[in-house]
Amino acid sequence: MYHRSMEVSITQFRRQMFDLVNQAMDGAEVWVVYKGRRFRIAPEGKPVNKLDRITPMKIALVDLDKAPSMLPEMQLEWEKDWKTL
Repeated sequence: MYHRSMEVSITQFRRQMFDLVNQAMDGAEVWVVYKGRRFRIAPEGKPVNKLDRITPMKIALVDLDKAPSMLPEMQLEWEKDWKTL
């Protein structure tokens, strides 16, 4: 696997922090130089697929043909609201 490598100053790191961290997450070697010392930015553990980081949504499937109709109840509520106008 080919890894890109880059070295940036601390000032450049501050300006582009999120972009550089995303590049490190994608496999690039990112080095930051501060007061003559080098620091490597690297994700912890094994690489993670972007799809693995998605939080699943909990969705309830309802059969609308079998569900009780809420239309009469909703109509009463919106008629109350409209009377105040």
